[in-house]
Amino acid sequence: MSVQKKVKRVTTHVLSEMKLKGEKISMLTAYDFSMAQIIDNAGIDVILVGDSASNVMAGNETTLPITLDQMIYHGASVVRGVDRALVVVDLPFGSYQGNSKEALCSAIRIMKETSADAVKLEGGREVVESVTRILSAGIPVMGHLGLTPQSIHKFGTYVVRAQEDAEAKKLIEDAHLLEEAGCFAIVLEKIPAKLAAQVAKELTIPIIGIGAGGSVDGQVLVIHDMLGINQEFSPRFLRRYHNLYAEITGAVGNYINDVKSGNFPNEREQY
Repeated sequence: MSVQKKVKRVTTHVLSEMKLKGEKISMLTAYDFSMAQIIDNAGIDVILVGDSASNVMAGNETTLPITLDQMIYHGASVVRGVDRALVVVDLPFGSYQGNSKEALCSAIRIMKETSADAVKLEGGREVVESVTRILSAGIPVMGHLGLTPQSIHKFGTYVVRAQEDAEAKKLIEDAHLLEEAGCFAIVLEKIPAKLAAQVAKELTIPIIGIGAGGSVDGQVLVIHDMLGINQEFSPRFLRRYHNLYAEITGAVGNYINDVKSGNFPNEREQY
């Protein structure tokens, strides 16, 4: 029996075992109780309460505006719906960069107020001090390299990262630094598949990809993209498994017609 199927609760140790045995790790985002309950019951391994909530839940153009309080709200909502998956909450922009003491305080708030299992933050050498300080409190940390959306104004674009030798070399070095610091896993976003495969091979911790090819240890997608709720975002790496936008639009249209025609509610639907 696979590691994934025999455990009652996914932990960081379980993810390590899955990598060791060559079992792929499935990961999706969730931001509320109902969706978290559905994907947890479906058997997802990891749920990321991503700062992408800033985009898909609040309608912001970037992830930068979302606050620590808002991430805690979403994190606590998700945790209430989960029995099995490992829940990771993003540290939002401004809650950890450049100040390891503030990073620790932010991570402690997330763990205490959401009951999540771990936190995630973006960056390599620049944030290692924060990573180390958070880990010193016994809080598991997931890293994030490649395209780091919180740094969008620095990059100025969402194009594929680490295509040039210098940036690719730095990414590999950063990945090793994060592993040595004690991160239990790393997300690699929108980088060449060959580079991602090299990182996954060199490191002993699980590497989760989003737009990083199929040779990493697992995959993550934003739930709204994967289910086809969001129709405006269509990068090459996205596979839509459903078209909920069309289904929901159709259902709402039917409801409107039934209300206006007097067909809803009928005699069986009233007291």
